[in-house]
Amino acid sequence: MPDEPVAALSEVTRTYGGVPVLESVSLAVEPGVTAVIGPNGSGKSTLLRALVGATEPTAGEVRHPGATGPKPIGYLPQRVPFREGFTARETLAFYARLVGDDPDAALERIGLGDAGDRRVEALSGGMRRLLGIAQAVLGDPSLVALDEPASGLDPGMRERAFRAATELADGDTAVAVSSHALDLVDEHADRVVLLRRGEVAAAGPLDRLLEERGAADARELYRVVVGETSASAPGEGDGAGGDEGERDAGDAEPGVHVTGVSDR
Repeated sequence: MPDEPVAALSEVTRTYGGVPVLESVSLAVEPGVTAVIGPNGSGKSTLLRALVGATEPTAGEVRHPGATGPKPIGYLPQRVPFREGFTARETLAFYARLVGDDPDAALERIGLGDAGDRRVEALSGGMRRLLGIAQAVLGDPSLVALDEPASGLDPGMRERAFRAATELADGDTAVAVSSHALDLVDEHADRVVLLRRGEVAAAGPLDRLLEERGAADARELYRVVVGETSASAPGEGDGAGGDEGERDAGDAEPGVHVTGVSDR
């Protein structure tokens, strides 16, 4: 374990139109899998974007002391706008040339070796998410942030997507992944960051948090910390039957107008 974390946020605040989405968030991201969970609008997407430098904090500091290499950071947003007319292999080859990576090896790594010659528009939603993961991890970045990698997928494909994401984590690589699939969090996460109204309500190793809160699993931990037991609480599905990840005002993309939150 290195002396310094791969990435660290110190008192990070982010506002949109004067409305806080993250408030004084401080945390360290270590090698392994860190799951970011919380209700819609709690700031999960904004936290990941701040973590990778895609969104500038309104206040506070983000550092990457342990992110090194030709491509130190990889990022998968909720929606990846792949250009149509190109195959999966051609799509990855474009990005792979920038970091000296092998697109075929990247396809094999996430289980798309047999789909390399299929055009992007012919891929299923799950395959496009896997392709997005492959793109994010080209160049073996030290820090990988994946925003809802299993969102909107059937049970088998979401397990495959989540497993492909978390298998990246090793002694030097930190994977931060947001998800509503709490059963997959139980299975794969080393640590959990639980957000509530833009603040860190709980953070630490999953086993320790379960013991401290007297919870049997991540679902119960969520309910104990957030106090949400309604049908809208995260369930076993991860946006099943919906679009690729619901986003509300708290997780609005920069540049997208959201009434009452963004004046852009």
